[in-house]
Amino acid sequence: MKDRLWFKSYVKGVPTSIDFRETTTPEFMEITAEKFGKRIALNFMGKMISYKELNELCNRFANALIDIGVKKGDRVALMLPNLPQMVIGYYGTWRAGAVPVPNNPLYTDRELEYQFNDCGAEYLVTLDLLAPRMLALRPKTKIKTIITAHINDYLPFPIKQLYPILKKGMYCKYEKAPDYYQFLDLMKASPKPTGIKNSLDDLALIPYTGGTTGPSKGVMLTHRNISCVTQMAQSWFFDFIEQEMMELATFPFFHMAGFNAVMTLAIINGWTMILVPRPEPQACLDLMVKYKPEIIPAVPTIYVGLLDMPEFHKQDLSFVTGFFSGAAPLALETINGLKEATGASIVEAYGMTESSTFISVTPWRGTLKPGSVGVPIPECDVKIVDIETGKKEVPLGEEGELIFTGPHRLKGYYNRPEETKNSIKDGWFYTGDIAKMDEDGYIYIVDRKKDMIIAGGYNIYPRDIDEVLFEHPKIVEACAVGVPHGYRGETVKAFVVVKEGETLTEEELDKYCRDKLAAYKVPKIYEFLDALPKSAVGKILRRELRDMELKKG
Repeated sequence: MKDRLWFKSYVKGVPTSIDFRETTTPEFMEITAEKFGKRIALNFMGKMISYKELNELCNRFANALIDIGVKKGDRVALMLPNLPQMVIGYYGTWRAGAVPVPNNPLYTDRELEYQFNDCGAEYLVTLDLLAPRMLALRPKTKIKTIITAHINDYLPFPIKQLYPILKKGMYCKYEKAPDYYQFLDLMKASPKPTGIKNSLDDLALIPYTGGTTGPSKGVMLTHRNISCVTQMAQSWFFDFIEQEMMELATFPFFHMAGFNAVMTLAIINGWTMILVPRPEPQACLDLMVKYKPEIIPAVPTIYVGLLDMPEFHKQDLSFVTGFFSGAAPLALETINGLKEATGASIVEAYGMTESSTFISVTPWRGTLKPGSVGVPIPECDVKIVDIETGKKEVPLGEEGELIFTGPHRLKGYYNRPEETKNSIKDGWFYTGDIAKMDEDGYIYIVDRKKDMIIAGGYNIYPRDIDEVLFEHPKIVEACAVGVPHGYRGETVKAFVVVKEGETLTEEELDKYCRDKLAAYKVPKIYEFLDALPKSAVGKILRRELRDMELKKG
């Protein structure tokens, strides 16, 4: 890649190009286990698992998967919060030659049914608390084998002793179901390597990203994509490489931010991950005070919640080296609050599933410009092009669509050649985000071409909500938009037109949506109108509704 404008904003120690190691992500764990075997890899509520132990656990799970029939290329759905089993699930699946498909445990059966069938997953690893739902859902999908993990599996003594009744009740009720296994029973398999190797160009992962014009899409990421983006991120945080450090794992591992920015980056460096199954401000503060992690990655809502806690300001947080924010813009007030409370460096990152997580990041130990998402990381090339044709670069400071390319760019959308063709042109991925760049190469995201809502760090696609609302027998028209919210950044508001002669209350609509949508997608505000604004061809004007809401102040 030739000289780029943003290279002048790189701090000393960050390379402008990378000589990538031809090493897959599962191989990086083997290397780390050999170099730093005694280091703690996972801290789960006080249960410490070293890298040597974690490496062996991943081998055990890989051999167990092979024993129950998993073959090279098979899809294994992983639907767990941040537990040791999620990490073991990823690396064990790779070592069995299979492809993990991360799924959000908060999704409804309707959403999961679609994703399971779309990717062709035949195996599912999930929480036993979700077993009743998944066993009922199994006949509607291609899933043939279910493996259930319990939160108790890797808890330390004496916390582990608090769960025996729940454990017995859940396991006994479903233990006779066909092709149904308990995670720990499978972990009796051999700890020896399977001997299966993954090629850098093999399919490594199929995470799902939502769409505004149709159902969610499976993103095909190769082992090269994942390995390269991890090395790109590693080079950015140059003084953290292979240092003995701890990070608070708040980003869920089923989300790309948690998968790459937390999990794979920690493993390549040999860091300790303090697992947070349910990230909430109080839980995060408790873990910070107890274990003193240097690295605190989180969505802005966690930081806002921490700053609102008097207890946070009473703590000595000098151990924090950096706060790492992503998934939504970080408000200036929040940035100033974190600086005042800790003095630690603050980093914002921007990316997407299609970029294997990262596109741009605030220069580490460099200049932070409020409102900016930093500059492109090494080996990521970026252009801002005119919205009309997508071919002409716009001048600095002018708005256009952000496009990128690099070794971390997705291979394509699974089973969607037309969508792939529309999104990847001449090697460049068109993000749909409207951005501008300043004279130092800093990127500012100013709008979202695809009308995506970002609430509490979650990407919410209004079309998903619209479709559920349209299915209600009393609704004739509906449209969901994102509206400003002090805590979540944005929240979901639904505009609804009720059929003539029918009556519908907010309470009824809220209950209906909660049965059909994941909790974070459920509208928090409803407004009933006589009609919705439309274009000349009858298309509902979502942006006009949003603008109308913004004018209210």
